[in-house]
Amino acid sequence: MLTLNLKNMYTNDFEKLVEKEMDAPIKHFERELVTIRTGRAHPALVEDIKVIVYGGTQMAIRELASITTPEARVLFIQPWDKSIIADIEKAIMASSVGLTPANDGNVIRITLPEISSQRREELIKVLGKKLEETRERIRDVRATFRTAAKEAERKKEIEEDFSLRLQDLLQKIHDKFIALAQQMSDKKEKEIRSV
Repeated sequence: MLTLNLKNMYTNDFEKLVEKEMDAPIKHFERELVTIRTGRAHPALVEDIKVIVYGGTQMAIRELASITTPEARVLFIQPWDKSIIADIEKAIMASSVGLTPANDGNVIRITLPEISSQRREELIKVLGKKLEETRERIRDVRATFRTAAKEAERKKEIEEDFSLRLQDLLQKIHDKFIALAQQMSDKKEKEIRSV
């Protein structure tokens, strides 16, 4: 829980603190967007898949190999140690990403299938759900800061006009971050529909 001392805080300090707190849901949303498969190859689709190697050690693929996208729908995974290529391939097949790797002994090649129109609509629904979760997190941050401002005013730590100024600023920052999340969602939706 965030504790605030608004008594000796300037407006720009308040603004920086609010923006820092609202930036966290945006960063999380960015990471979520990368995991939504659009038919376009992206290293994030597989980089966090855990592989059991070297007698039981669990490591992410990004720690074991270079991951490249030579074409729009193709991923190349080139392990730094060729002896673990089969382990990486097995981990990808066992994961929930739904991709089929092809191993030639040196690299693993994954070709992403075309997305059906039904799957596109499912992805857009998932996108909408993630957008709403992000909006809720941003609104929660706003509520926390609004409550802190009202409480500080009630305790006579700050003047009413300063509290109202903070709340007005808070709403403007909130609106900016909500709009940013919407732009990110719109861009991803366009990507889903165009691939």
